[in-house]
Amino acid sequence: MTAIADTLAKTTKQRQRSAFSDFWFRFRRNKVAMLGLVVIILEVLMAIFAPYLTPYDPIKPDYSQAWGFPNKAHIFGTDDLGRDVLSRLIYGSRVSVSIGFISQIVLLLIGLPLGAMAGLLGGWFDFLVMRLIDIISSVPTIFFYILMMVALGPGFQNIIISMSVTGWIGIARLVRGQVLSLKQTDYVRAAQAMGADTKHIVLKHIVRNSLSPVIVNLTLGVPGAMFTEAGLSFLGLGIRPPTPSWGQMIGQHQGYVQTFWHLTVFPALIMAFTMLAWMVVGDGIRDALDPSIQV
Repeated sequence: MTAIADTLAKTTKQRQRSAFSDFWFRFRRNKVAMLGLVVIILEVLMAIFAPYLTPYDPIKPDYSQAWGFPNKAHIFGTDDLGRDVLSRLIYGSRVSVSIGFISQIVLLLIGLPLGAMAGLLGGWFDFLVMRLIDIISSVPTIFFYILMMVALGPGFQNIIISMSVTGWIGIARLVRGQVLSLKQTDYVRAAQAMGADTKHIVLKHIVRNSLSPVIVNLTLGVPGAMFTEAGLSFLGLGIRPPTPSWGQMIGQHQGYVQTFWHLTVFPALIMAFTMLAWMVVGDGIRDALDPSIQV
C-alpha cells in the first residue's frame, strides 16, 4: 500500500510540473507578455530597493532647487519644494505596487470562499450572497470609494478597506459561475456520492479547477487597484503628503501642466507604462492557460 501511495504522489507531482511547464512554455512564447513581465519585475525590485536607488531624499525639501526643469543633477527635474521628481517616483512605486498586490490578496480571501460556497451550497446562502452583491453593486464604485475615504480619511490602510468592501464582488461572481458549472461534472458528483465533505470538495475539486479565470482576473485587477489609488490621490483622498504617490504627484501639480510640464508628464507616463505592462501580462496568462488558443 505504501508503494502504491508513493507512486500516486509522484504521478500527481509530475502532472503538476507538466502543467506548469506547459503554461510557462506557452507564456514565454508571447514576447509582448514577457516584456510586460520584465517591466513588472523591474518595478517590484525598484519598490523593494527604493532607499538604495533614490539619488536624493524624496521628502526633504530643498527650496534653492524649487521648480527646476530636467537637468544633469535632476534628470526629471524638481517640484515646488525642490524635491527630486525621480526620487519621488521611485518611492511612489512602493505605494502603487503594495496597494496593487495587497488589495488583490484581500479580495481573493473574501470573494473566493463566498463565491465557492454560494455556488456549491445554493439555497438560502446563495440567495443572501447574491442579494448582498446586488445591493453593493447598485452604488457606483468610484462614488462609494469617495464616500468611504471621506468617512475614514486619507491613508494606505483606508484605501485597502475601501477597495475590499466592493472589490470582492467580481471574484465572487466569477467563482460562483465556475462552481455552478463544475459541480455538475462527474468527478464532483462521485466525490459527493463517496461521502466527501463540503470543505474537501471545494478545496480539492472546485477551487483547483476554477483558478485559471481567477488568476487572470487578479492579474488584471492589480492595475485597476493602482489606478483607483491614483484617482483617489489625485482628488486628495488617497495617500497623505509628504509620502509620494504617482496619483498624488499628478494631482498636486496638474494645474502647472502648461508651465512646469515635467511635474505631471513623468508620473503620468510611469503610470501608463505600468498599466500597459499589467494588461499585456494578464492577456498573456489568459492565452497561456487556454489550450484552444494557438500561441
